[in-house]
Amino acid sequence: MQAHELFRYFRMPELVDFRQYVRTLPTNTLMGFGAFAALTTFWYATRPKALKPPCDLSMQSVEVAGSGGARRSALLDSDEPLVYFYEDVTTLYEGFQRGIQVSNNGPCLGSRKPDQPYEWLSYKQVAEMSECLGSALIQKGFTATPDQFIGIFAQNRPEWVIIEQGCFAYSMVIVPLYDTLGNEAVTYIVNKAELSLVFVDKPEKAKLLLEGVENKLTPSLKIIVLMDAYGSELVERGQKCGVEIISLKAMEDLGRANRRKPKPPAPEDLAVVCFTSGTTGNPKGALITHRNIVSDCSAFVKATENSVNPCPDDTLISFLPLAHMFERVVEKVLPLNASDTHISFLPLAHMYEQLMKCVMLCHGAKIGFFQGDIRLLMDDLKVLQPTVFPVVPRLLNRMFDRIFGQANTTLKRWLLDFASKRKEAELRSGIIRNNSLWDRLIFHKVQSSLGGKVRLMVTGAAPVSATVLTFLRAALGCQFYEGYGQTECTAGCCLSMPGDWTAGHVGAPMPCNLIKLVDVEEMNYMAAEGEGEVCVKGPNVFQGYLKDPAKTAEALDKDGWLHTGDIGKWLPNGTLKIIDRKKHIFKLAQGEYIAPEKIENIYIRSEAIAQVFVHGESLQAFLIAIVVPDVETLRPWAQKRGFDGSFEELCRNKDVKKAILEDMVRLGKDSGLKPFEQVKGIALHPELFSIDNGLLTPTMKAKRPELRNYFRSQIDELYSTIKV
Repeated sequence: MQAHELFRYFRMPELVDFRQYVRTLPTNTLMGFGAFAALTTFWYATRPKALKPPCDLSMQSVEVAGSGGARRSALLDSDEPLVYFYEDVTTLYEGFQRGIQVSNNGPCLGSRKPDQPYEWLSYKQVAEMSECLGSALIQKGFTATPDQFIGIFAQNRPEWVIIEQGCFAYSMVIVPLYDTLGNEAVTYIVNKAELSLVFVDKPEKAKLLLEGVENKLTPSLKIIVLMDAYGSELVERGQKCGVEIISLKAMEDLGRANRRKPKPPAPEDLAVVCFTSGTTGNPKGALITHRNIVSDCSAFVKATENSVNPCPDDTLISFLPLAHMFERVVEKVLPLNASDTHISFLPLAHMYEQLMKCVMLCHGAKIGFFQGDIRLLMDDLKVLQPTVFPVVPRLLNRMFDRIFGQANTTLKRWLLDFASKRKEAELRSGIIRNNSLWDRLIFHKVQSSLGGKVRLMVTGAAPVSATVLTFLRAALGCQFYEGYGQTECTAGCCLSMPGDWTAGHVGAPMPCNLIKLVDVEEMNYMAAEGEGEVCVKGPNVFQGYLKDPAKTAEALDKDGWLHTGDIGKWLPNGTLKIIDRKKHIFKLAQGEYIAPEKIENIYIRSEAIAQVFVHGESLQAFLIAIVVPDVETLRPWAQKRGFDGSFEELCRNKDVKKAILEDMVRLGKDSGLKPFEQVKGIALHPELFSIDNGLLTPTMKAKRPELRNYFRSQIDELYSTIKV
């Protein structure tokens, strides 16, 4: 448009009239228009964007031709499972060496005393101490070979990782022990693994081990290395039964004076013998190689490489026991951003904890350990401000119940529901954030309780309610992944996909393994219909159980498929949904098969219930249950229904018991339970099932035989009094 045309345009009557109209508007109105325009411009410039998924979310897995229905991750370019993400990381030793390089010798392991800041050991300091301890083991007569087992019996602390890395530097194998296994199980493991040396943290654990030697139960044990201070009487007691008691510092000094060149392991060498607690019988020692762990870590990195990026500034707060594998793997390989911090609460001997730790160390991140007292954990969170938080469903359920429990007025509940629905609407669009209006007004407090900077959470180890997961994804405003697996496949074999924030499934196969479903005819689950027992094959699948070929043959078939005992179902988008459990099924008198864990997972959603144990017998026609009411929610729940009294009084109140049973049946009906799957009677028990009273495993799974024996009188009474 030429200049004279532009001039004529602005002299058009319509525009002149509009300008005159604008001049007549009040100043406040004009300011309002300006503010609205500015806010609109700001919103368009800063509006949240959905995370770009790494694949088509409507097709997250692909069937492998000629495999009998097995499926693989859609992230793979071929049917071959991923083994290594980094070419220079094929063992846990190499993973730590990579961490030294990428961290530029940054801080590695941290600990703190009450009201003090964290004190950090650098990566090179940890490497130095590790090699000294490994050298000391060789000086003591141990061999740098993958058949040399070394025990670790300690709570999460820097020394745990230092000892572990010392063993890996010389191809030795760690055998974690944890006291929640029970004294008999600890003795069993020492014998089964023929441990002659065990590192322990406290004198009390040394005394426990000495009792086994004194009673001639653990003749192989010859050396106990203590991390904490101890007295001369412990040394004398050890001398009497032929066991040397030595401090960790003395071992380190011995190794420093007799340094040996590291003898790193091969990928196929054993790294860990992880004893699973199990719900029946003695623990089983799962044989886990370096290749197993690194492949699982690599798969996690591959699945999240464009959404969660590795950086040496990451920090993890560790309070999940290091006897479990999930924590170990993530510490070594999980890719995190510069400000990320990881929080964990499984034992370091658990595969879940191992996974997290391995990911972190591989990327040069920091691991800060809690003070050892769970009551001080909130203070540790405040100081460290984690950004990565692996959790278990039990904690998520508690978090969910506490948030809604604090919304104790109609207005607060309405606001919470409204805010969560707005955030959930964003979730459905693939948007995850913690800076919305609703975060500032409603969810800031819960986010702050975790340190205020959590941006990544991973849950696994047990089923989690879709309602709970969706709400917490919205409330916490962070990437929140659900995984599925077990120790025998090195923690994970399925993981939800970045950008897929729907709940009710455990994601697609991880890039390191294939998954297929096989028929379970007695439960009417058929693979041809997309249902069956979940079987896993790939480089993350374990080598078998230590000195137990019979149990190994039960878990691994001749073609190398791991049979998990879980029942899965393929969803149309290629994700897997766990729908049942094979191992704990039983028949009722009429021949119906019952999977109690599925029923328990439905009933546990009752606001009044903390725990439930569903029981049935082949000579009985119906189910009953032992219910532990929730000590925090029972009273307000009961008061709404016209009942009052103390927690103990309410547990004895027959009308309260009837109301709880009605609520359970309602939940069961809403969830589609068949009539024979509903319990017909319950007994209320005021004390929680726990590890201490022997009714739960260290991974919080029900010990069903022990529960049956413990509640035998209540079970017999229910069956004798209920008429159906």
